[in-house]
Amino acid sequence: MITAAHWAGQRYAVLGLARSGMATVRALAAAGAHVVAWDSDPAARERAEAVDGVIVHDPALLDLTGAAGLIVSPGVPLNTHPLVAQARAAGVPVIGDIELFAQARAELPPHKVVGITGTNGKSTTTALVHHILKTAGVPTLMGGNIGLPILEQDPLPENGVYVLELSSYQIDLTQTLDCDVAVLLNITPDHLDRYDGFEGYVASKMRLFAMQSETSVRVEPDDRLSPTDPFDIWSPWGADGIGRDATELGTQADWPALQGPHNAQNALVSVAVTRVLGVDETNISAALRTFSGLPHRMERVAERNGVAFVDDSKATNPESAAPALGAFERIHWIVGGKRKGDDLDACAPYLDRVVAAYTIGEAAELFADILTPKVPHVERSGDLATAVRHAAAAARPGETVLLSPACASFDQFRDYEDRGRAFRAAVEALD
Repeated sequence: MITAAHWAGQRYAVLGLARSGMATVRALAAAGAHVVAWDSDPAARERAEAVDGVIVHDPALLDLTGAAGLIVSPGVPLNTHPLVAQARAAGVPVIGDIELFAQARAELPPHKVVGITGTNGKSTTTALVHHILKTAGVPTLMGGNIGLPILEQDPLPENGVYVLELSSYQIDLTQTLDCDVAVLLNITPDHLDRYDGFEGYVASKMRLFAMQSETSVRVEPDDRLSPTDPFDIWSPWGADGIGRDATELGTQADWPALQGPHNAQNALVSVAVTRVLGVDETNISAALRTFSGLPHRMERVAERNGVAFVDDSKATNPESAAPALGAFERIHWIVGGKRKGDDLDACAPYLDRVVAAYTIGEAAELFADILTPKVPHVERSGDLATAVRHAAAAARPGETVLLSPACASFDQFRDYEDRGRAFRAAVEALD
């Protein structure tokens, strides 16, 4: 567990008791802080009550004046939640667990932090940087928006590297995280209900760089509003230009879990970051070949009668679905869910690879209307299981059945992971 001595004796309120919230409660309590915790879920409140020194009480009913912080889950909308406004009016910082980690860094053994953000690709890039470091024998942990909450993990020994995936929501709740290497992969419109237009969303992402010191490294696209290569690297460590060319490490065909144009960028950025951190070419090359990818991100779940079944449920917007379409030649595309916009324009360059589309969920009718003039066959399947059955029946050897929904999952599933598991179950249920 990561803690900080200076939390002792201070008052904190914690709103939201899912994984990161509970890790926060335990870390603060272990450090000797006075913690009030709350969640709308009774089961979550019961878990918090079991932590010594924690009081379970709705902080909205308390006077927060003088508290050291209101720690909220990234899912809490800062622009509309009344408790956030109440805390700010009382002069109480509204922060998240990443800010607590930033505060604890001074008490950790000497280390470096890599922070990775972007609309798309940040989970894969975070996991790949972590994998390269592990392959090279560098002590490393990953956390933030991926894996275990960072405060729940044991501190690294000297010269370790913390690799953090950071959503815009987490950056909004962070004030002092000086990443030794900060990465912005891309920015395309997303989460606009939480921001004052696209410009507000961009400003949130750019704060990752604003928190850095002059001795830190920045990696960002040449065009900040484009999800494509090339990218810029600024480093005071003598690393100018590294990462622009990874051809000496092999070709993308040598990296089975890194197919598609989006993963070419993810690989190049990961190479740049780990070169900056001093990893040698031999270890980087080995790690690119052995990286296994992440669940629900271009995950090959089965091959039946020469047909590949690929779970890309994490593709929750058209911009993230487009590169998956670009990775295969002949595709039976399962698309739809709770849409984030009214078009599939980002996918247009790859529609010539789509043999047939099977639309599901809330967006089924709209997407079917959009795709009918552009794709040889379109079926309004409605639900995922039906789409899998019909796609499997139509697909021929050498083709791919691809779940890359370009939509959120909340119309029919708990989350994208639940949707991905349902896809795998539907494939396994095929005759």
